This record gives sequence, C-alpha cells and structure tokens, in this order.
Amino acid sequence: MIVLRRAIGVARVLLHIGTGFVLAVGTGAFFSPQRPQARRATRWWLARLVRVLNVDVDVRGTPLAQPALVVSNHVSWLDIPVLGGLTGVHFLSKAEVADWPLIGKLADAGGTLYIRRGRGQVRERARQIGQYIREGHSVLVFPEGTTTAGSSVLDFHSPLFAAASDDGHAVQPVAIRYLDAQGLPDRHVPFIGDDEFTTHLWRLLGAPRVRAQVVFLPPLTGDNPRELAAQAHAAVRDVIG
Repeated sequence: MIVLRRAIGVARVLLHIGTGFVLAVGTGAFFSPQRPQARRATRWWLARLVRVLNVDVDVRGTPLAQPALVVSNHVSWLDIPVLGGLTGVHFLSKAEVADWPLIGKLADAGGTLYIRRGRGQVRERARQIGQYIREGHSVLVFPEGTTTAGSSVLDFHSPLFAAASDDGHAVQPVAIRYLDAQGLPDRHVPFIGDDEFTTHLWRLLGAPRVRAQVVFLPPLTGDNPRELAAQAHAAVRDVIG
C-alpha cells in the first residue's frame, strides 16, 4: 500500500509541476516574476502543492499586510510551499536549488533570490532584498543558514537583517514545525545532512498525513541587525521549544 501511495503521489506531483510550467508561461513569470498575475499564480501553485503532498496547515497569528523581511526557522524544502502558499513572499534560497530538476526552473519563475556560501554575497543580497521590500514585495529568509530536525532553533545569522534595519522595514518572525498524529515532531519531513531531493520526496510521499503548524509572530523593528536577529531568534525559539 505504501508503494502504491507513493506511486500515486509521484504522478500527482509531476502533473502539478506540469501545471506550474503552464502557469509560468501563461502569466509571463519566466520573464517577469514580480508581475501581480505571476505572484498570484505562484502563491496558488505553492498552496496547491501542499495539498498534493497531503500536508494539513494549521495557522496561528497573522502575516503582515505591508512589505517586510520575514524570517523563519528551517526544517525542509517543504517550508517553501507551506509558507509561500500562505503569504506570497519571495524567497532567498541556497544556490543549489536552481539546479534541481524542474523545481529549479519553477523557483526562478517564482522570483527566488539565490545565495552561495562563502562567496561574499551576503551584503549584496541584503541590498537586493531591501530593494524588493521597497518595491512592495515581502522576502522570506531562513537565517539559521541550514535545516534542522525541527526540535530546536540554531542561532540566526544577522547580516541579512540589514535588509530591514537599513531602511526601517519591519521584521516578522515565523515559527514552523511539523507534527505527526501523536503531536510529536514528524520524522519524515526534515531535510538535513546528505538528503537528496528526489529521495526525500519519495520518503515523504510514503508518510501518513503530515500537519504543519505555522505561527506568525509580532513584528520587530530596529536599526541594529544583531539585535533584530537575536530578538527574532528568541521569539521563534519560544514557540519551537
């Protein structure tokens, strides 16, 4: 039964990916991902992908209405469709995602920003994120810099918080966790270590239904990136435990 469930899941995911390419072409997202119709299509596609993957989302709190820097703890690539389907934000992602089969092209169409480790790009990306926010687009980053098993929160790296502090933009912390039927951290969702995307997807499709809990926390403001990072980390850690 698990193999059959996975096979059906793969077929549904591939069909949905095909739908994504049709939407990206039809809305011009490949050429101008910030167009309003492209942003609406991206948000719909991400929210629909969450349902295709049999993930229930429990939302607490309210996303900010105004453009902001959104920061979240990071458990899995699944964080992106879960949060993107709720908020319609742009994402800052590791550069390797651009090379993922099919998904990388859709990430481009969604207006994803990429960053490489050790390339001195952080300050430039903070400047670019600030520009996105000034233009009316919220951007979500994962300031831990890596994924975790979801039961703890690593320190938040502060340089990217300059995207908010330099121009007085708000920072909204978000806590995300995945729970199984017993209310414990779901063991199928974390994407850590040497996990490879297709292998992880196959494992996830064999799991029972997953529940994602997303908590939008009160916004923060300030002119010191380190202080903003520490405050956001404390807020998210208080939820995750």
